Parts: sequence; structure tokens; C-alpha cells
Amino acid sequence: MHRPTVLHLVDSFRHGGTERQAVQLVRLLHESGRYRVRVACLSPEGLYREEVERLGLGEIACYPLTSFYDANAVKQLCRFAAALGAERIDLLHTHDFYTNVFGMAAGAHARVRVRIASRRETGGTRTTMQKRIERLAYRLAHAVVANAEAVRAALLDEGVAGGKVVTVYNGLDLERLTPSASRDVLRERFGLPSGAEARVVTIVANMRLRVKDHPTFLRAARRVRDAFPGAVFALAGEGELRAEYGTLARELGLGDSARFVGACDRVADLLAASDVCVLSSEAEGFSNSILEYMAAAKPVVATDVGGAREAIVEGETGFLVDAGDDEAMAGRILELLERPELARAMGARGRERVE
Repeated sequence: MHRPTVLHLVDSFRHGGTERQAVQLVRLLHESGRYRVRVACLSPEGLYREEVERLGLGEIACYPLTSFYDANAVKQLCRFAAALGAERIDLLHTHDFYTNVFGMAAGAHARVRVRIASRRETGGTRTTMQKRIERLAYRLAHAVVANAEAVRAALLDEGVAGGKVVTVYNGLDLERLTPSASRDVLRERFGLPSGAEARVVTIVANMRLRVKDHPTFLRAARRVRDAFPGAVFALAGEGELRAEYGTLARELGLGDSARFVGACDRVADLLAASDVCVLSSEAEGFSNSILEYMAAAKPVVATDVGGAREAIVEGETGFLVDAGDDEAMAGRILELLERPELARAMGARGRERVE
């Protein structure tokens, strides 16, 4: 039986929601046995590369870009198009802005039979020119996967043909949310307090993009700490903005209450050590962090952006607040810290919903 050859083009293997979903999809497609799976990238760095290499899918070709508008971009596009033909790729799947633009152009040039682009956020981070360029890429795609109905609606508003857009919510491997030790042991491992009065409020979000809006989380943390001195705030993630956020935490007087725990490849352990989980983004698609929080049976406080409302049932599995409203965010966090029975009930309902 002929097995179609599928190639996934990813920007990089860095720790992030898009990368996690792409790697998970690659693994599941490979394990299904129905496809020959290949992976290529624009940048070879990242924690997830080792996970892909363990699958034994062959060489991970890299097509590094410095710009879309220089001679190197043309060179790399020609290399990729030639490889698509030589490998006899039946289906090309791209996962974000840069891979959509680069991949769909090369895939159309190589006449790949099925070309699938992706959109994973509502577009709040896109410039007008970027949206225009990406629309051209979508015209070269046979389908565009949106990871939430809110994202699908944004694509339609931008003029993408409705017949092309398909909503496929993010998936989650529930085994990844099984902690490796007891709560007290895990708190010690992350340098978090384990006393009876200690409460841990956690955010898992990269520090590369301002759209994640850590300043709102930190301002909310200051309000919570003033009213609930036993609260500690764990910030998981890395990126170029880490030093700036550390400075802001000190300026807000959070001191030892703000714990920057770095990249977290064992997110299950950090969430098991947490009491309340937060996402403060100004824009999102269908957040992996929210799914992980709920799968770990933790109550969620999140900004009402993108597909958050499609994941969280307001007042049942968590609370939604307006983007940038640190006062409302702090109020909801405090409500959950002061009412642990409500927090546990919300967490349990969130786990049921994810399952």
C-alpha cells in the first residue's frame, strides 16, 4: 500500500505552543504508520529537536532565512522546492507565519499535491504588510487550519475563502500532565515554598513576545501579594524579555515573591506544585497553556482573547478578564486563593472538559 509522504516545515524547535503542537502531530502521524513523515525547519535550534530526532525520520533539512527580500531567500526557496520534488512530497504542512509564506511559495513552485497552511492566533501581532503577504500564501494553500473558531473568524474577516478554513483545536497528550513526585517534593525542586500558608500562582508563557503581556501579570501579582502575603508567583518561560521583566518585578517590590523558573520541559511538575494558573496575553489562538492548566486540574484566570472562551467555561473551569486589566485579574486570583474549595472544584471540572 502506498503511504503518502508528509513533510512538516517548522520555524524552529524552541519551547513554545506552536512548536509543541507540531512535534506532537509529527510523532502521532509517524506512530500511526499511515504516512512517511519528514521534517524540515528554518532554524535548527531548540529543545524539541532531540524529540524529533529520536523518531528516526531521517535528516532534518534546514533553510535559514535572514529576510524574505534578499538573495538568500531566493536561494533557500529554490533549495526547498527542489527537495520537495526529489523527496516526492505528497503533502506539505506549515505551522506559522514564516513557514506559511516560505513553504507555500516553494510548495506551489514544486507542485506539491496537497498544501496545508496554519493560523494559530487571531492576528494581533501582524502588521498590515505581513497580513497581506500571508494572504498571498493562503491563496497558494489548499486548506488553512485554524486552531479555534475565533481564529477562523479572523481569517474570514481578512478575506480568506471560507471553504479553505478548517478549525482543528489543539490536542493534548494527557500523559505529559502526570507529575513525577509529590507536591512538596516538586515545590522544593522549583525553589517554591511548601508551608501550609504558601500559595503558588503560575504563568507558563514564553518571554520572546510582548503579546504575552507579563507586565499585566506582574502588576496583578503585586496587588495579590499585598492582600495575600503568602502568595508566590512562578513565571515559567525564557526569551529576550526575561531581564526586562525581572527589572519590572523588582520595581514593583515583588522581591522574592516572583520566581523566574526558566524553561520548563516538565510542565506537569510545575503545575502540580501550583494552586492557580494564569495567562495574561493580549492575543491568542487556542492556548496550549490553558489546556495544560485545565488538564492538570488547576483553576484558570485568563484574558478573554482569541479562543480562551472556547476552552474556559466562565465561572465553571476558570475566570475570564479583559486584556490589560490587572485589577480584575488580581481580584479573580484572590478569590481562588481565598476559596480553595472553589479552586479545587473548578480544577476538577477543567480536567473533565479537557478529557
